[in-house]
Amino acid sequence: MISAPRLEIDLGKIQHNARTLVERLARRGISVTGVTKASLGSTEIAHELRLAGVSGLGDSRIENIEAMRHSHLSARLSLIRSPMLSQAKRVVASADISFNTELEVIRRLSFEAVKMGRTHAVVLMVELGDLREGLMPDDLVAVVRETLSLPNIVFKGLGTNLACQSGVSPDDANMGELSRLVALVESTFDISIEIVSGGNSANLDWAFSSKCTGRINNLRLGESILLGREALHRNAIDGLHTDAITLVAEVIESKLKPTKPTGKLAQNAFGNCPDIVDRGTVAQAILAIGVQDVDLGGLQPSKGIKILGGSSDHLVVTSDANPAVGAEITFQMDYSALLRAMTSPFVGKSYQYTDNVSRLRQIA
Repeated sequence: MISAPRLEIDLGKIQHNARTLVERLARRGISVTGVTKASLGSTEIAHELRLAGVSGLGDSRIENIEAMRHSHLSARLSLIRSPMLSQAKRVVASADISFNTELEVIRRLSFEAVKMGRTHAVVLMVELGDLREGLMPDDLVAVVRETLSLPNIVFKGLGTNLACQSGVSPDDANMGELSRLVALVESTFDISIEIVSGGNSANLDWAFSSKCTGRINNLRLGESILLGREALHRNAIDGLHTDAITLVAEVIESKLKPTKPTGKLAQNAFGNCPDIVDRGTVAQAILAIGVQDVDLGGLQPSKGIKILGGSSDHLVVTSDANPAVGAEITFQMDYSALLRAMTSPFVGKSYQYTDNVSRLRQIA
């Protein structure tokens, strides 16, 4: 067994979550791009997403896309963050599609595609209120016009992103605006747009409740598949597993200690002045994991465990069970904690299967 700290990743539960969302959204005319960025482009997880029926895989890092490409995954691979100008050659070489906002970058993609004798597809992202990436709607027609003129570039569609920076919720108004822009581009250039990517896991409440999803025919889903929760209020999604990935950490010290520090207090290692509550003397355990490995604020401990604090390499908890040195303690995670733990080289990854139905589907 991989030693702690480690992530125990249940591939069967992940496939179940992905398959459930794929099937539910298909009834609304929406396909799913399975996003692998939170899993560091894990080919094991990517394989489960493909088995679940996603229309393609998306990642924000070209390094992860290259790893998936080299593993010979049979999937359409999309770079869902605007490409770096300096990485245009790598993007054309490994990604089938890239999501773009800058003409200068699209021109470079065209230049590299011509040199390689390849075609490269682009989706143009539009700003609809969250103030992260996206063309301003008034600039869209001009950018589409030049994109259509560039050699070896295929204009594939339009997309937007909400909720990630400012927390703007997808709704009938902003999704309707994206549908309106699709109609405008199609009528202006007499073309048919293939991909209309409405957003991410934050779009699920809207996608399942809206009376009309308009032209939206694709969502980019990662968090909802891995954690079984929607991304606006982090509520569990009915029928999905919320425990597909568990963090396991090992106790390296277990002692009775006071909870009130002694001495004059100043900033801690991260420049904070912790709000400390005096709980008297407690059974305190130190775990071999810290801020370098995981967002401590995003950990949800098991029953009977309370997080007291932590530093770069240590997580301090109190436990009703007074665990022995060498014992292992488990945590569930939010998206921030998962993202950091998955990308830490010091956190092992243990893949397993407990969903027999999914396992049988894979074997078949």
